[in-house]
Amino acid sequence: MVRVEAWLLKGLLGLMWVLPVWMNTTSERCRALHAVKDQLNSTLRRRYLKQNFPINYTIQVPYEEVFRLHNISRLLNNSRLMEGEPVEVVHLQYLWLHVAKAGIKKILRVLPERHPTRRKYLTQLENLFRLYEQSYGGKNSQEDTQDIPEIIDDILDRIGDPNFEGGRSVRPKSLIDNCYRTMHCLFKECFSREEDQYDYCNVLHWRQRKATTPRPT
Repeated sequence: MVRVEAWLLKGLLGLMWVLPVWMNTTSERCRALHAVKDQLNSTLRRRYLKQNFPINYTIQVPYEEVFRLHNISRLLNNSRLMEGEPVEVVHLQYLWLHVAKAGIKKILRVLPERHPTRRKYLTQLENLFRLYEQSYGGKNSQEDTQDIPEIIDDILDRIGDPNFEGGRSVRPKSLIDNCYRTMHCLFKECFSREEDQYDYCNVLHWRQRKATTPRPT
């Protein structure tokens, strides 16, 4: 009995030592994500990715770069039903980062050097993602992301394939809208508050929010 109590005490002391370090790292990571969120706010997305483009303008991207809320639930659910390595949220966070970076690069590729969306918006957004990746998003920055499941590795390979064929035609704003919504779903601990009743992974939440958001005058 004494040995059990000593073991529990040792574990508790270890947790008390690790917990402040973990909380500090999490809060710093959340601050970095909030900087990304500020740059992804709806006013800036509308101005630079809708109003600055021709009506119904689209770009061609691989299917895997259209990363939406239902992709998150599908990957999590399918990995539980199939044999092999399970997909965890941390793996999807890693995928989210690469999808976001790829989407920004696709949009930048079609913009002239002096286009205001390039100079005043996407360049800053790309820098924020680069800073986040250097501190928190690298493959070796977390133990949980060192062994990426095969299904996620396959998606990453297709995203990085410069010779992809087919894909989908999407509006630039849609790519960044998806980035904004999936960020809230995958990093709930950074954006949820106790008084919130929102489920950021629920498509209905975003539809209701869009319906109640007043249009700018």
